[in-house]
Amino acid sequence: MATPRTEAGPAAASPPALWDPVVRLTHWGIAAAVLLNAALDEGGSLLHVAVGWIVMALLLLRMVWGVLGPDEARFAAFPPNPLAALRHLRQLVSGRVRHYSSHNPAGALMAYAFWAALATVTVSGLVMTGGATPMQVAADKAAVASGDWSALIRDSEGESDRDDAFGEAAEEVHEVVANLLLILAALHVAGVALESRAMRRNLVAAMLTGPRQK
Repeated sequence: MATPRTEAGPAAASPPALWDPVVRLTHWGIAAAVLLNAALDEGGSLLHVAVGWIVMALLLLRMVWGVLGPDEARFAAFPPNPLAALRHLRQLVSGRVRHYSSHNPAGALMAYAFWAALATVTVSGLVMTGGATPMQVAADKAAVASGDWSALIRDSEGESDRDDAFGEAAEEVHEVVANLLLILAALHVAGVALESRAMRRNLVAAMLTGPRQK
C-alpha cells in the first residue's frame, strides 16, 4: 500500500490550530443525543421529548455559529460540493491526502446531510407532539398518573381526519429519518477512522480537546 502523502496546491491549506468550543459542544452534544434517543428512551417519553428540544437548541446554535463563528466554523469555509467530495474520497483511497482549513469536502457533505436530517426529525417531532415542551409533557403524564385524564381529552378535542393523517405522515417521516441518522453516524465514524489513518492524525482527539495535530 502506498505511503500517504500530502498534496500541495492552491486549494490546499494548513489545518486550523483548533476546533473552537462551540463546534465541539454542538458536535458531541448532538452525537450523544442521537445515540441516547436511539438506544435508551422510547418515542413520546419525557426523556425523548427533552432530548429533542436539546437537539433543536444545539442545531440552532450551530447554524448561528456557521454565520458568526470563526473562519473554520463558517459555512463559507466548507460549502457542500458532491463532486469535490468524490474527488477527496478518490484521493484518500489512492494515498494522497490534502489538508483543509476546515472540514474536507466529504466531511462537509456529511455535516450538511446530518443537519438536514436533524432538522427534519426535529420538525416532525414537533408536529407529532403539537409543539409540547418537556414541562408540558411532564405535567400531562403526572396528571394521567394521578387519574386525571382531562389533558388527554383536551388534546383530542377538535382533531380532524386531516390532522390525523398529517400526524401519521409526520410520524412516518420521523421514524425513517431517525434511522437514516444512525446510518449517517456509522458512515461518519468509518470515514473518520479512514481519514485518521491516512493522515496519521487523531481526528477524534482534535474534536474532543480542540488542538489539531500537525
